[in-house]
Amino acid sequence: MQSNKKGITLLSGALLILGFFGGRACSPGSTGSPGSQVESAKSAGPVVWTCSMHPQVRLPDPVPCPICFMDLIVAPSGGGANLGPTTLAMTDAAAALAEIETAPVERRDVSRPIHLVGSVEVDETRISYITAWVEARLEKVFVDSTGVNVREGDHLVELYSSTLLSAQQILLHAIDNAKQIEASSIDVLKASTKANVDSARAKLRLLGMVDHQIDELIDRGEAIERLVLHAPTDGVVLTKAALQGQYVDEGDPMYTIADLSRVWVLLDAYESDLAWLRFGQEATFTVLAYPGESFTGRVAYIDRILDTKTHTVNVRLNVDNPDLRLKPGMFVSGTVRGHLASGGQVVDRDLVGKWSCSMHPEVIADEVGACPECGMDLRHMEDLGFVSNDDGTLPLVIPASAPLFTGRRSVVYVKGKVGEATTYEGREVVLGPRAGDWYVVAAGLQEGEQVVTHGNFKLDSELQIRAKNSMMNPAADMHASAVLHPKMVKDAPKLTPALAKNTPVVFQQQLGAVLDKYLAVPVVLALDKEAKAEIEAMWKALQAVDMKLLEGEVHRAWMAGHQDLMDKAKAVLDAEGLEARRAAFSPFTEAFIPVLESFGYLREGAPVGIFHCPMAFGDTGANWIQAEERTANPYEGSRMYRCGSRTRFLSEDF
Repeated sequence: MQSNKKGITLLSGALLILGFFGGRACSPGSTGSPGSQVESAKSAGPVVWTCSMHPQVRLPDPVPCPICFMDLIVAPSGGGANLGPTTLAMTDAAAALAEIETAPVERRDVSRPIHLVGSVEVDETRISYITAWVEARLEKVFVDSTGVNVREGDHLVELYSSTLLSAQQILLHAIDNAKQIEASSIDVLKASTKANVDSARAKLRLLGMVDHQIDELIDRGEAIERLVLHAPTDGVVLTKAALQGQYVDEGDPMYTIADLSRVWVLLDAYESDLAWLRFGQEATFTVLAYPGESFTGRVAYIDRILDTKTHTVNVRLNVDNPDLRLKPGMFVSGTVRGHLASGGQVVDRDLVGKWSCSMHPEVIADEVGACPECGMDLRHMEDLGFVSNDDGTLPLVIPASAPLFTGRRSVVYVKGKVGEATTYEGREVVLGPRAGDWYVVAAGLQEGEQVVTHGNFKLDSELQIRAKNSMMNPAADMHASAVLHPKMVKDAPKLTPALAKNTPVVFQQQLGAVLDKYLAVPVVLALDKEAKAEIEAMWKALQAVDMKLLEGEVHRAWMAGHQDLMDKAKAVLDAEGLEARRAAFSPFTEAFIPVLESFGYLREGAPVGIFHCPMAFGDTGANWIQAEERTANPYEGSRMYRCGSRTRFLSEDF
């Protein structure tokens, strides 16, 4: 019985082996054996062996991979080997299998909502200070508490002033004298008495009496012993210093009245958002008191000075508040939407050819004139920061999923044709700002070209396997050749190794300290631990970097990317859970590498390397900096601890 079972088992094993080799021999495209594959490769040229996990390995003999010790395979020689160092050829079937998707480079109206927070404040231009015009005693206080709404002409206080009483009597005497010499034929005398009357009236005005009170005085023919002061404007009493029975001197404050029919909304904008903000832009905002309801205002002022502690700039809106629903102190959540012109400048085509007031942006006119609010000359919207002479051409954009980023460079893959073959060319481009799901193209692409939006990393990996120039192994062929728009050149961050020549040694030591703390993070993440303490230490070291040590162009270059670096580091710090920390650590690394290589860093120890794992985050790929020679993958950990390899050393050529 046992011998029969053994015979059945041996027979089954033999059939499986025969079936396997039979299938290999009959499968389409198969040469029947590994040896025949090598012979086929030799007929096409020298055989090159590579590793399926580490395509940068290129060896003439089939020895084990020096990185992961896997068996090498024959490096493919097809895919358009003669098409150039950055181009692949693929059949439509292969492209479909690789799930390659493309989208056109097109011109379209792109915008970006800038989200801001702030509060409602009193409009400083609508605050009235009621002070004593003359020394007096306050006999009666009509408005006796703060928060009272008053209207223009309302009674504020009743006062007695001997100075004011004497001035009234002088006017009455002057009028009596004028009546007595009215019948005189001496013109000089008439003119003199009239001048005395006018002078006496003017003095009463300077002492706080208004015209109707002076007219009442003249009609009575008797001095008014107690005078009532009236509110000069509508508003709410913010402060009250007037007390009944109090003696006041000339200039003493009594009331502060604010007209709340128009208020300010003060918002904080990060410096990275300033390119999208302009004077006169319309903004919408909400307040907690009225959920579901939005209010509008216009940007009246953008502060000229940056708050170095928060790296924000104060943005002020002028907002009409006729029903007084907006209360000073309310919390505000606002949105300003910026639209871009072809050159990357902010544009509002509704304001083309319009005129506005530099003090009152809500005033929009079709022609030059005077501001109805303050009388100042209106200015053209172009002078106030908008593009008003734009030719109407929309900016050139690509989907945000198209470019691959490697620190300073951006690479896209462009679909084309060579004869009957479909090709994909890797091309370095220069990008402008991101607007939602789109990037503005500054250089490197033309309208109508097709760029890969899905599967681009697979194409890049294939270029690496074929020993061609790729995202991780750039060459001059990938550099953009288009002309940059002047506006884009002006606004582009200037992160270049030349900056390190003017960077103080102390600052480079501080960056080296951050790098030392950084290097501990991937080691712990690779052990499948959250590295909370290590990340906190890195964050503290980054906060200790003193930007005040920098000057001139180096300082401006640091400020251009400092907030982005801090935001990405804070995202790593705030992430909860191992996978969330790994996901946040990758973008911080991409921002940190160009900073180190641009400004320079000083630290003790051997050079450190930049490692890359092509399989991290679902084959998206990710980089990290590591001191050890052998790979310790922080993104995959125990799943694929040794996956990835060093692509280059972190530059120390400062």
